[in-house]
Amino acid sequence: MGAADGPEALRAALGSLAVHDEFPRHDAGTVVTEGKDLESAQAEVSDKVEELVRAGHLPIVLGGGHETSFATGRGLARVRPSAIINLDAHFDLRIADQPTSGTPFRQLVDVYGDDFDYSVLGISRPNNTKVLFDTARDLGVNVVLDEELAALSAQDAAARAVELVADAESIHLSIDLDVLPAAVAPGVSAPAGLGVPLLHIHAIVRALAATGKLALVDVAELNPRFDIDGRTAKAAARLIDSIVVAHAQARS
Repeated sequence: MGAADGPEALRAALGSLAVHDEFPRHDAGTVVTEGKDLESAQAEVSDKVEELVRAGHLPIVLGGGHETSFATGRGLARVRPSAIINLDAHFDLRIADQPTSGTPFRQLVDVYGDDFDYSVLGISRPNNTKVLFDTARDLGVNVVLDEELAALSAQDAAARAVELVADAESIHLSIDLDVLPAAVAPGVSAPAGLGVPLLHIHAIVRALAATGKLALVDVAELNPRFDIDGRTAKAAARLIDSIVVAHAQARS
């Protein structure tokens, strides 16, 4: 329930967008969690992402909660190590007995080990504990606060993001929609008190896609029950559309 309804809402929003190019787009299907068996669902997602990456595709995974990013990232890691850049108001580096939307990147620490390369842009200082900031520091995480991004021009924000992954050969881009202002993205479980302007986030994802190094994208935390006039789904769809086009142009 809630964010579980996000993928279909995103599909619907994407389906209403016009296509102005010949680049192919394929729907690879849906993975459903049966009851509380999250582990099996995540295993299926990891296998599917691995399969798609090995076949030369760019998987764009529609969530769902942000716990999806552990499964997607694990699948990509089986093929190649990749720098992770997460657009998010939260670190999602919590340690818990059971995986949640707050644990995916801490779980990926165990997958990547010394190769863990994580940048998170849009962090809300009041919404993350000092323990999480300390954890991020200890793990060598690159952190850019929401207020820092908002103070830049959209072009400079994009340049900052690209600089963080300049040495990477492969990029896992994760977008938690709660990075956006609540007025733009009310349809999330934790609407932002400040957030990063949509224009900035759009410039960032387009610039990252234009590097041609994207290997995986996941979009998380859309909760249609909280959305207003579908505005969160529409914003997410616009971001995805721009990623697809910029990536395809960079690789063509």
